[in-house]
Amino acid sequence: MRLLLFSASSEPPQLSSFLAWVRLMGLQRVGGVASMGVMRPELVMKSIVPVVMAGVLGIYGLIIAVIISTGINPKAKSYYLFDGYAHLSSGLACGLAGLSAGMAIGIVGDAGVRANAQQPKLFVGMILILIFAEALALYGLIVGIILSSRAGQSRAE
Repeated sequence: MRLLLFSASSEPPQLSSFLAWVRLMGLQRVGGVASMGVMRPELVMKSIVPVVMAGVLGIYGLIIAVIISTGINPKAKSYYLFDGYAHLSSGLACGLAGLSAGMAIGIVGDAGVRANAQQPKLFVGMILILIFAEALALYGLIVGIILSSRAGQSRAE
């Protein structure tokens, strides 16, 4: 069984409109960082930390995508159903863990930046909570790598 990942069609995928909407929602949060620059200009760089940590989550997905794509070579060997499910589960593990970590980082980052504007001593606590939220995605990445490494082991070669 072959798994079709990329379409040869010249039409743009529907996913791009969804990603544009997600980017628009992300830009909505940039307004909070910009308003921080007006109210407390010395805290702008500290306000960008949650944005950078959320950007790292996308890199985890890219890593899993590269690992999965290197495991798919229809010219070299057959691609069995077990391999497809192993790759699907590794992508879902990393993606859903990244989604939950992104939601946690967004909530903590928003509340933490607002609280940091009022009380600068809260910055270290905000960073610690953000690190624990980022660890959720890192666990998903590790599980995804383990699951992806199981592809190709369904048969004795």
